[in-house]
Amino acid sequence: MYSNKQIARFGGFLYLLLILFGVFAEKYVRNSLVDADNAAQTARNITDNAMLFRLGFVADLLMQLAYFLLPIVLYQLLKKTSRVWAGLMVLSVTVAVAIMCSNMLNHYAPLLLLDQNGYVNAFNVDQIHSTVLFYIQMHTIGYHIAQLFFGLWLLPLGYLVFKSDKFPKIIGLFLIIGCFGYLSDFILYFLLPEKSSAVSEYITAPADLGEFSLCLYLLIQGVKGTKINNQKKS
Repeated sequence: MYSNKQIARFGGFLYLLLILFGVFAEKYVRNSLVDADNAAQTARNITDNAMLFRLGFVADLLMQLAYFLLPIVLYQLLKKTSRVWAGLMVLSVTVAVAIMCSNMLNHYAPLLLLDQNGYVNAFNVDQIHSTVLFYIQMHTIGYHIAQLFFGLWLLPLGYLVFKSDKFPKIIGLFLIIGCFGYLSDFILYFLLPEKSSAVSEYITAPADLGEFSLCLYLLIQGVKGTKINNQKKS
């Protein structure tokens, strides 16, 4: 038997792992090694920092594992508010994680291409460098495809947080707004890519604020409630 507060804090811990692993993989590893305008420099960066690139790969997968487990934990807290909305929350994340895990093949491909005992001897240098950048760009595109679903999950999550008496309603509002921000960014990325980079940071800010606030609230405050019995009913 676990209390709602214990479950909430475990959920907050998973949320924190999700954020930390994601920031490390995207903001530190890929942003420091990838130059979207220079294929040769990108290839050199990955070759010279192969272990860091691999750490980014592993961090991304651990982020996705935490993301997969998180809605299952939150479901235990929010299912009494609405099982339908809680189920939609879990389903949305499941689809997003499946897409992102498959997409990680694009992240790993440059390591195979640049391996001195692998494909690097089968093509000329320019071809290798261009193909490395191609796979990295494909990884970015795959991530934005998954964004349709990891944006969508914020709608049921925000609704449940707003309707529940376990959390401040303002967090739920930010999550709901964040859902539409992510979906807008998804549309802009594929239809108006030249404008997407200029506004993406701003239209996804409510989602960042809502998710970080929920993470901190779960970790620090937890929730009030009765114990939940994890044993199966006979």
